[in-house]
Amino acid sequence: MDKWKASSSIDPNDEHRDWRLIESLVGDVLQEQKRARKWGIFFKSLTFIYLFVVLILFLPGAGIKPGPDAGQPHTALVKIEGVIAADQTASANAVVTGLRAAFESEQAKAVIVAINSPGGSPVQAGYIYDEIARLRELHPAKTVYAVIGDLGASGGYYVAAAADQIYADKASLVGSIGVTASGFGFVDSLEKLGVERRHFTAGDHKAFLDPFSPLKESERMFWQQVLDNTHQQFIEVVKRGRGDRLQVQDDMFSGLIWNGEQALELGLIDGLGSAGFVAREVIGEEAVVDYTYRRSPLESLIGNLGMSIGRGVGQALGLSSQPLQLR
Repeated sequence: MDKWKASSSIDPNDEHRDWRLIESLVGDVLQEQKRARKWGIFFKSLTFIYLFVVLILFLPGAGIKPGPDAGQPHTALVKIEGVIAADQTASANAVVTGLRAAFESEQAKAVIVAINSPGGSPVQAGYIYDEIARLRELHPAKTVYAVIGDLGASGGYYVAAAADQIYADKASLVGSIGVTASGFGFVDSLEKLGVERRHFTAGDHKAFLDPFSPLKESERMFWQQVLDNTHQQFIEVVKRGRGDRLQVQDDMFSGLIWNGEQALELGLIDGLGSAGFVAREVIGEEAVVDYTYRRSPLESLIGNLGMSIGRGVGQALGLSSQPLQLR
């Protein structure tokens, strides 16, 4: 009807009648396309909102879900998987939450800490180690077993040293008792690019880890002392945890890593076997209940997004740090 009205309003004697008619039709078509786009955006928005609500309502939530065997005698299991860091699945808060639930369960006869980790933050690993030690003291009847999967290195082994006994597979990688901190130096790059960097600090050594500033020898020596001191803390933890079982040799604390058979000879572990083997043959409770704390998918998404944004802003402002790593 609108198109008919538009075309009928054109004077039939107008010498430009055909062009005006085409112009009118094109205008009507564009108007229809605009309306269609608006409705398309509206329906797409409704679909997105609907899917978002479904995601929140139906995806599994965060927490610990022990399962039906929790009401009978069982072996408690807490997993440490991946990098041990505050923004990762194996954060101290998550692991400690699972450990407390496992120790507090009256039906849990022993606790297995299943480790598959390359290490990570010495602070986070230290929190977990200290909590295992505290819980062992509160619940002396419950033995703690660390079971290493593919990898129990550096911070992963740091945590394992808190257990009463450590098991691993014959091909597991165990050890890497050392500390690392790395970065890059771009001191001459800006000058070659013709870029002037303006970096303001208060404190003579505030920017000693800045990759665009020259590293002074005194600062290099200071940073090495920090690494050495942290390394010594790691060594003391291993010696205290393993005691007389440790067959100390010159390269044991050098950062080298061994397979399970070699680690057994060195006293870094007590036996070879999986978590199922330990539950069945060592503890005597084959039923295993998982007390690992898990973040919900939505919580993980939001948390990772927030950490990514925070790191990006920190790097943009020159506030990013060079954390020590037990790796």
